[in-house]
Amino acid sequence: MRKPARKFLAAAGLLACSMTAAVQAEELRLLTWGGYAPQEVIDLFEKETGIDVKVTVSNNEDMISKLRATRGAGFDLAQPSQDRILGAQKNYRIYKPIDMSKIDASRFIPSMLKASEASSKIGDDVYAVPHIWGTSGLIVNQTAGKQEYSFNDLCSDDYAGKVSYRLKRPTLIGFAFAMGEDPFAAYNDRKQYEAILGKVQDKLIECKGNVKAYWSGGDALINLLRSGEVTMAMGWDAGGWKLNQENDKINFVAPSSGALGWIDTFVLPAKGRNDAAAYQWINFVMRPDIAAKITTSAGNFTAAIGAEAYVDAGLRSSYQQSFDQAALDNIKWYPPVPAGLETIEGKVLDRVKAAQ
Repeated sequence: MRKPARKFLAAAGLLACSMTAAVQAEELRLLTWGGYAPQEVIDLFEKETGIDVKVTVSNNEDMISKLRATRGAGFDLAQPSQDRILGAQKNYRIYKPIDMSKIDASRFIPSMLKASEASSKIGDDVYAVPHIWGTSGLIVNQTAGKQEYSFNDLCSDDYAGKVSYRLKRPTLIGFAFAMGEDPFAAYNDRKQYEAILGKVQDKLIECKGNVKAYWSGGDALINLLRSGEVTMAMGWDAGGWKLNQENDKINFVAPSSGALGWIDTFVLPAKGRNDAAAYQWINFVMRPDIAAKITTSAGNFTAAIGAEAYVDAGLRSSYQQSFDQAALDNIKWYPPVPAGLETIEGKVLDRVKAAQ
């Protein structure tokens, strides 16, 4: 009698294990940024799919650290910035390729989908698709009749003494593009990159008198523009849109050479156990009505086509003034930064700061 009993217990054990695995399979473990998975969106997804969503809030450094420590285990979906994918994958193998046949590409702004693919591709494998994005460009108290703005306007006599920007990489990159250079194409050629930044350095020193203040925090910049002490600044799109709600003459402008863009992506951790749920979440949040809820929560737009139609009317108007289709297609997306560039940039910025 004992042998049949043992067989029964073993079968029961296997059944219990399979039932436990089935329950576990209906959970999506998401490693993301604050605001990217608001509770309202989670509730709608869980109701529609029956999949429970467990969110861990993180940032780029922490995401990579967590996935590196587990060799890509512990999460089913993560959201690093697009310039943090190739290096981490080549060094630690913490991601798995995206199966693009399971992504509804029709929901993505094509230029952003293409940018994420280009920045995350190894051989024929694509490791990321885009989600949240933002840009830096110009925030301007706009002059009547002026239709086009350039980073070079920060050196114009029209704004003398009323200009602000940060002494950081985006300023160097923005001026380089405005001067007809392509600094991103020179990232892997140290001498060429140094030569480009040398030209930018000379220009920034030459027009240093235009600068009212170098800003270091977003609130400080907004206060300078709000008070009228500054009428043109290099800043983030969200800051410009916030000011536009208060004063319709101030808004974010995509420069003629292109705004500078970042994208936070979706990637599949190498040992995620529920890829199916991950693909369902990606396609769900890229629906324009759902994407708009995430924009409201995060403060930035997503790569979902048509989502602006569902956001607050004031924000929609500000966004549409800043970005038509041509401006969206002209965004210069940040690629991964090779080692050593920070040192070159730091020396240039120090010389600009010290110049009299």
